[in-house]
Amino acid sequence: MKIATFNINGIKARIEALPAWLDEAEPDVVVLQEIKSVDENFPRELFEDKGWIVETHGQKSFNGVAILSKLPLEDVTRGLPGDDADEQARWIEATVVGARTAVRICGLYLPNGNPAPGPKYDYKLAWMERMKARAEELLAAEEPALMAGDYNVIPQAEDAAKPEVWVEDALFRPDTRAAFRRILNLGYTEAFRARVQGPGHYSFWDYQAGAWQRNNGIRIDHVLMTPQCADLMVDCGIDKDVRGRDKPSDHVPVWVELDA
Repeated sequence: MKIATFNINGIKARIEALPAWLDEAEPDVVVLQEIKSVDENFPRELFEDKGWIVETHGQKSFNGVAILSKLPLEDVTRGLPGDDADEQARWIEATVVGARTAVRICGLYLPNGNPAPGPKYDYKLAWMERMKARAEELLAAEEPALMAGDYNVIPQAEDAAKPEVWVEDALFRPDTRAAFRRILNLGYTEAFRARVQGPGHYSFWDYQAGAWQRNNGIRIDHVLMTPQCADLMVDCGIDKDVRGRDKPSDHVPVWVELDA
């Protein structure tokens, strides 16, 4: 079971690039972020005609998450528990029924939090605390589960080409990184770092100042797995070359392959 996460930065803008990558990479399940579309305007027929099951949790003009799956989906839920007043579309879950076992997949778009400090940063940290509570529930179930998406977190200095530039940014502030570690330290495995060590691996390059051409990137798209899920991991990677194609997102896909 190949599962990918991809912040597409607008489904309308990626209406050609996304299907092309899907045909090439052949994932079984994809969680999307920043679809920037209400549910009824998502071009679901484009994907359903190619055999994808489409589940969205949309919002007008910004945010929005989705799951595309070639495998059966069960128990789809939308929204991160813990704050009924939160109207931002940033979390979607479903159980994917694989050939060997079922996997609970959570797709997330964690708040950016800038400018920090400030209300947006407070919202980010509060959201991460709610995510930690959900992460604890997933662990308690003792079943294969993962949380994949755009975390808007640079975990370590090696995850940025120029970490000194990010010191005061909400993505790299100490409180952000500590909140991420608290989730990880519950007992999760960060898929990419379980396979690949060292600097120079990124999933995001800004559109500005030739960031892609100079490889001035950051790694902020992550897959966190429960122990039962980590035991199934076969491989993990970043499809970096997608960033250099026509009309790209500023993010690239990150994927994990499970023996499921």
